[in-house]
Amino acid sequence: MTHLVPLAKEVDDDKVTPGVLGFIVFAVMALAVWGLMKSMNRHMGKVDFKEPEQDPARKAEKDEPVGAAAGGDGASPKKPGGTAK
Repeated sequence: MTHLVPLAKEVDDDKVTPGVLGFIVFAVMALAVWGLMKSMNRHMGKVDFKEPEQDPARKAEKDEPVGAAAGGDGASPKKPGGTAK
């Protein structure tokens, strides 16, 4: 280490730098993130986002307004065995 002292203007013993080990750790982490992103893109390419076709009866129920299914007046249905609150 003493042979590098002439290259430095001033050596401070209290100063901490990451050095080569810090660079290696950062480079490995960067490569890992790159590999994970590439894998994620490959897996996301295999996903099919199309929804399955619904039969007409279920589609009509889905499109029907909430009030029409509850009795036509739009009020909430009564609770079984008691009065509506």
